[in-house]
Amino acid sequence: MDKKYTYEELLQIVAELRSKHGCPWDRKQTHESMIKCLREESEEVIAAIENRDDENLCEELGDVMLQVLMHSQIAAEENRFTIEDVVDMLARKLVRRHPHVFGDQKALTAEEGLASWNAVKEQEKALKHKKMRENP
Repeated sequence: MDKKYTYEELLQIVAELRSKHGCPWDRKQTHESMIKCLREESEEVIAAIENRDDENLCEELGDVMLQVLMHSQIAAEENRFTIEDVVDMLARKLVRRHPHVFGDQKALTAEEGLASWNAVKEQEKALKHKKMRENP
């Protein structure tokens, strides 16, 4: 196969698998029914990394990506969130938790970068708990 699929085409394929005329197994899946698959695929990624098997790692990362896309598609069908929301939330988190890259803080070592990430994460947790207490 010479064709290389795009991200947009992959999203269309996943939507088609879940459509009325798609795959019965894919249509039947729920967030809960896919937990076992997500665990297995994550373990397979770890094994490929440990075995230094790039070809298998590439394939297994695709399988983990499929899990993300399927969960996002299910959520979109339920009008909960979309893959675009997942991408946006991740991008915002990466920017927020890297003030030493996207802000005015400095981190010269990996340890300083991790400390910065953890500090922002703790601030976010504290704010989230405060909001939960204020709005039960």
